[in-house]
Amino acid sequence: MNSVVIYTDGACKGNPGPGGWGVLLKSGSTEKELYGGERLTTNNRMELMAVIQALQALKRPCAVTLNVDSQYVLKGMTEWLPGWKAKGWRTSTKQPVKNQELWQALDELVNKSGHVIEWRWVRGHNGDIGNERADVLANKGVDVAMGRLPAPM
Repeated sequence: MNSVVIYTDGACKGNPGPGGWGVLLKSGSTEKELYGGERLTTNNRMELMAVIQALQALKRPCAVTLNVDSQYVLKGMTEWLPGWKAKGWRTSTKQPVKNQELWQALDELVNKSGHVIEWRWVRGHNGDIGNERADVLANKGVDVAMGRLPAPM
């Protein structure tokens, strides 16, 4: 099983507003950068999209170290998800889970991909090189959403 280190980040200019997601994948000496964006979105949606896009980019089951600076994504995947599913996608206060379709897509990816994932939280904007690169890519995604940069191929 290949080992992959992934850094993800989301960005939003206004919340809601134009947003972007960025991903840095590293396996051995190989690196790949991904980014994209949406014209009207939220920061939390972009944080989720970054992780979804990162995992979709992997072509076979991998041992993944997944670095996120979003407590929302980390706690959602490591703490809250089982409860949401058991309660019919309701929160502890009986409200509908926000971004349910993205959580469901991520849950399916995690459970059907064969990846072994170690979830790690890194403090954003704190000098972690991988996180800083993911942040730059997320902001490129904002530029794509706003038409200032062409979409990546």
